[in-house]
Amino acid sequence: MAENRASGYGEDVREGVPCWVDAQLPDVEAGRRFYGELFGWTFEEAYGTSVWARKDGETVAALAHKTDGRMPTVWTVYFATPDAEALVRRVRDADGQVVTPPEPVDGLGVAALVADPEGAVFGLWQPGTHPGFATRHEPGTFAWAQLYARDTAAANAFYGGLFHDALFGRDAEPDFGRAPVTDLFPAEMPPHFLVHFRVEDCAAALAAVNRLGGRIQAGPFAASYGTVAVVTDNQGASFALLER
Repeated sequence: MAENRASGYGEDVREGVPCWVDAQLPDVEAGRRFYGELFGWTFEEAYGTSVWARKDGETVAALAHKTDGRMPTVWTVYFATPDAEALVRRVRDADGQVVTPPEPVDGLGVAALVADPEGAVFGLWQPGTHPGFATRHEPGTFAWAQLYARDTAAANAFYGGLFHDALFGRDAEPDFGRAPVTDLFPAEMPPHFLVHFRVEDCAAALAAVNRLGGRIQAGPFAASYGTVAVVTDNQGASFALLER
């Protein structure tokens, strides 16, 4: 695939940086309609049952068909790594879990799904010809990933051990943060990552979510990184809108 070619990209990967998001949906066509109108995305066929989502011609996400009805309808954030196998070993050593071991994805790279010790699931991406986001932090693109954890000190230790340079390096500008689950959700909510997409006008975006059959879960509210509202799409996948 000619998209996002980056020969040798993996050698320069800054491990621990969020580099990609995808949604597992029961109905990809319905997802195309929802996100196309909400964010102005256009789409083209990608790999397997997935489609690339583009904003102003740049690849920003993927939508994939959920093949197992028992799987959750979710947005997943992927963190870059030059060596998925090695990072999976470190996840295990730190008492995390491997959900899906590293597997090649159509020559685009190597993907894995893992979970931290509290069960929050996230992806790992070792780039091949697809390095990840072609653009981010612009309206209609990825802007932030927030981990909602039960024990933020334990989360800091786990992710700090995995991604120390990305979180604490001199030039680090991390695109994810940590907060207690109870800051926003009921205490029984499982720990999880919440993908944020930037919007120019949060109120207008919320009106569009309602019009398109989605649902507002929380907000808008002020966070340290902007004005946030948590919503679900018309198939139940949660994500957040971020106005900066």
